[in-house]
Amino acid sequence: MAEFESVWSDLQGVAFEQGYLDADGVRTRFLRAGDPDKPVLVLLHGSGGHAEAYIRNLASHSEHFHTYSIDMLGHGYTDKPGHPLEVSHYVAHLMAVLRTIGTDRVYLSGESLGGWVAARTAVDHPDAVVRLVLNTAGGSQADPEVMKRIITLSMAAAESPTWETVQARIKWLMADKSKDYDDLVASRQRIYRQPGFVDAMRDIMALQDPEIRARNILGPAQYGSITAPTLVLWTSDDPTADVTEGRRMASMIPGARFEVMQGCGHWPQYEDAKTFNSLHLDFLLGR
Repeated sequence: MAEFESVWSDLQGVAFEQGYLDADGVRTRFLRAGDPDKPVLVLLHGSGGHAEAYIRNLASHSEHFHTYSIDMLGHGYTDKPGHPLEVSHYVAHLMAVLRTIGTDRVYLSGESLGGWVAARTAVDHPDAVVRLVLNTAGGSQADPEVMKRIITLSMAAAESPTWETVQARIKWLMADKSKDYDDLVASRQRIYRQPGFVDAMRDIMALQDPEIRARNILGPAQYGSITAPTLVLWTSDDPTADVTEGRRMASMIPGARFEVMQGCGHWPQYEDAKTFNSLHLDFLLGR
């Protein structure tokens, strides 16, 4: 029998908090761990995701940072604004979160959509970002087949959040398709069953629309303006873009470090948390 993987077991023995903060009127859910006197680290999940994307990383990072994993705008249990969501909306929400936390300097790490938002934040608010990690990040290209696949899987899971549809969405993220990811599926299924979440998912999927995506894409001028030390982290089996695209992204950012994790898909921070935590912390701590 396969070993059961609980989303909470990695936090046993760790002092952490789940709660809500008011970010300029947006009720925002967070998971938080670490000493408030330490530097702030914010972790940003991908499209249709939620704070549990970083459940296996809070403990190790809380030793060095006041670590937040948030449900981004329109996602998870955070308020849904009721309009199509573009990158500027996510950046504005993140900046409101930082003001509410009471910091104007942040270590910022994002996966997929979260990486897109993190990169745009570093472009628009260079003084706010101390160090930046782009983890299988979106925002550098528009692949019609990938965009179609994301819409199909995501809308199927939101419109009919059965075990099978939600599990298919989770498994798409992972390199190892042999695991069932039961606890992750149950967590996401509960989120997708919230009243009104079909409309929320349509708003989240706005960036998969070719016209909307085109005006949000980051190019050489934007990536080239990033001044924060940056790690671009890719994987051998990412379903959204291959290693070549990750390397291209890194090449546009002055002085960026590029690393590839083997045997992982779109969630290396979950699939191989030990390797991710080591790489991630070494970079964030300047080691």
